[in-house]
Formats: sequence, structure tokens, C-alpha cells
Amino acid sequence: MAAPFVIQSMKIGFLSFPLTGHLNPMTALARKLQSRGQEPVFIGVPDIEPVVRAADLDFVPFCENEYPPASIAKSWGPVASLQGLDVMRYTYRELTPGLIKAALEHLPGKIVETGVNALILDTAYRLVEMVPIHLHLPYVQVWNILHFDFSGSTPLALYSWPHETTPEALARNVEGLQLVREYREVVRPIAQSYAERSGLEIDWSNPAATVSKLAVITQTPKEFDFPIPHLPPQFHYAGPFHDDEGREPVPFPWAKLTGKPLIYASMGTLVNGLHNVYGAILEAVSQFQEMQVVLSVGKNFNPGDLGSIPSNTVVVPMAPQIELLKRAALCITHAGLNTALEALAEGVPIVAVPIGYDQPGVAARIAYHGVGEFVEVSNLTARHLSELIGKVTTNPSYRDKARWFQEVIAKTRGLDLAADIIERVFGERVEDKQGEAAMSFSGRDTNR
Repeated sequence: MAAPFVIQSMKIGFLSFPLTGHLNPMTALARKLQSRGQEPVFIGVPDIEPVVRAADLDFVPFCENEYPPASIAKSWGPVASLQGLDVMRYTYRELTPGLIKAALEHLPGKIVETGVNALILDTAYRLVEMVPIHLHLPYVQVWNILHFDFSGSTPLALYSWPHETTPEALARNVEGLQLVREYREVVRPIAQSYAERSGLEIDWSNPAATVSKLAVITQTPKEFDFPIPHLPPQFHYAGPFHDDEGREPVPFPWAKLTGKPLIYASMGTLVNGLHNVYGAILEAVSQFQEMQVVLSVGKNFNPGDLGSIPSNTVVVPMAPQIELLKRAALCITHAGLNTALEALAEGVPIVAVPIGYDQPGVAARIAYHGVGEFVEVSNLTARHLSELIGKVTTNPSYRDKARWFQEVIAKTRGLDLAADIIERVFGERVEDKQGEAAMSFSGRDTNR
């Protein structure tokens, strides 16, 4: 790996979607930059403060009136019981417009108040990049979820379609982009209003008009993606953004572990309220008494509603995921990107049950690269899931391929790679500004 690009300390503002799957990678990236002498500060709604403080990072609240404490869990609660494309449609129609509108209103003032001189934006905060454009601040965008391929060369991450290059498949991929266009049409009027007030001229016919020209970074390793023939020059693959530290402690009954081969199962922290999914998991794992299972059901589901629990299964509301994956022989997951990459970072094969958002795209890549198998939630049965568990745990090719990814991830060092890119592009921007200032000063002297 190349030596880090050394720049003077910068105060870098972070704006993350207020959800665990976004906050965990973003805080890890901020911690990495902090370890290099940078000054990261999170600007966010009050509900994210405990996560940011646990990572030992500075936090500045905003949008307190629109999003008072405990409002995020309440407003996002209905997502837990949705599935498929309904998850995404509910999110972009009911949830994200308010977040984006509030951010556009309050972020400029918070930037002035905190004195940040560069921004790192979660791509889920669509079109909030209007603020740094208006304020002439350098900004980098980060894909915490599986990035979207807007070219149509591969299926959009919202679908579990296999990667194919036939004319029919490519036409299907292009048609699948309609969902992104729907989302953009919902939030565009909010951004247009901000642009008009700020005197900005934006080519709204160009979907990439406001994308960072400096860098767009995905925490997905290149090796885990489908092959995309043409990518923008500022697009960069990295690797998982986690460092085993900086998270709120999660209590766990370690004494209940028996030493048998471990299956770790989790449906994540957001789209995790489907009773039939947990029922299928419990029935399926009961067939594997030679193994022990830890099932994490999250905060949106009452473990008391599960009924009879198999004798080989420990059910908890939350779990120390990375620590358990270090001991696991298999991960059963919703195919959230963080869980999938954390499993692969430990060399653990996967059985996936994608439910919504980018999970179908992650599941498709799990199967494509031979690190596991998946079943659509609409087709889920205990029998089918049991067959997949048996297939993945008895065929060594899945474990071998997962361990290959473990080596790739360890070698790539995604956090270091991302920090290198950020420091380089921000450093180059600072040098450009200094050069412009020097030329301007020189010009004034000449004209006297």
C-alpha cells in the first residue's frame, strides 16, 4: 500500500444517515482519520449521539426540533414489518424527504458554527451535497450500503438478479433503474428549492450533476462486486469499514456457549420484524443439534413471541456481532452489507435471506462468488433453509472461498485505503486553493 498522503490537520464534518448500518462504518472511518491527526466531527440528529460518543468522536446536534430524542426509532419502526421493494418505496416516500429537508435547512449554519472545512457525506443523504457546493467546501461521498450501478451494466443493488450480459439482461437492468428515478423525483423539489434560494445553477437532467468530483468511496471490496466495465474516475473500491472497536458494549451470556460449532443468525437492526422469518430459522436450525445457534432478533421484535426455542439455540435481543463471527462456522443473515462483509472478514460462509434495501444485491453477490447461498424471503421455508444450511456447512468450497475473501480483506485494509483517498483529495484541494490565493495576491500586486 502506498504511503499516506500527509496533509495538515483538517476539521472534517461527517453526515451519516441515523441508522446503525450507516453509523457503524462511518464512525470507524472517522476514527481512522482521527488516528491520523485529523479532526472529525459528526453533525447529526440527537438519536445518534450515543453511537458517536461510544466511538470517542465529537458530536454536534442539529434538526433537534424536527427530530427530537427517540424520534428515529419511532418513525422508522414500520419498516421492520415490510419486505421487498415496499421497504424502499416506504423509505423514500415517507422517511427520507423529511431528513433531507431538515438537513438542507440546518447544515449550513452548523458548518459555520463548527468551523469544518471539508465534509464526508453518506450517499443515502441524497442531494445534501447541495450545501458544500453552495459553501464551496470540498466533499467526499461514501457508500455505506452496497453502491448503485447507474450504468445498467449490472443489476441495481435493490434486486437479486444474477449478473448476466445478454441483451435481455442488460435491458432488464436499465428498466430496474426506474426505481431510482422515482426516488430522485420525490426529493428533487426539496433540493431545487435550496438551489434557487442559494443562487445555484444545477443541470437537473444529469443524475451525476451533484456527485462529488473528488471521490466517491464504497466500503465494498472490488473482489466482491459484479464486474462493472466502466466506472467514473473518482469512484473507488475500498473494503469493510470496521475496526473491532468504537461500538457501544453489548452484554451477552457467554457462559451459555457450549463449544460446539457455532451458527450466528441475525436479521439486522432495521428490517427485522417478520415473524415467519424467525420461525423458519428456528425450525431449520433445530435439525442441526451438533451445532449451537445464537439468534439476535433486534429491538423491533419481542423474543417472547417466538414460541418454543430449540435446545441448541440462544436467543438475544442484541449481540456482539464481530466477536461471535470470530467463533462462527456459518452466518445466517439478511444480507446487510455490514454483516456480510464482517462475516467474510472472519472467513465465515453465509446463508442469506434478503428482505429489502440493498440486501438482494448483496445476496446475489454472495452466491455469485461462491461464499454462500440465499433464498428469497417470499420463497422461505424451514425445509429449504435447512437444505441450504446443510449444503453450505458440509461443502468445503464455501468455507474456502470465504477464507479467500478474508485474506483479500486483510490485505486491502479498507479503512486505510479510504483514509488515504480522502486525505489525498482533500490535500490536493487545499493546495489548489492555496495556489489560487497566491495567484490572486500576485495579480493584485501587479495591478497596483
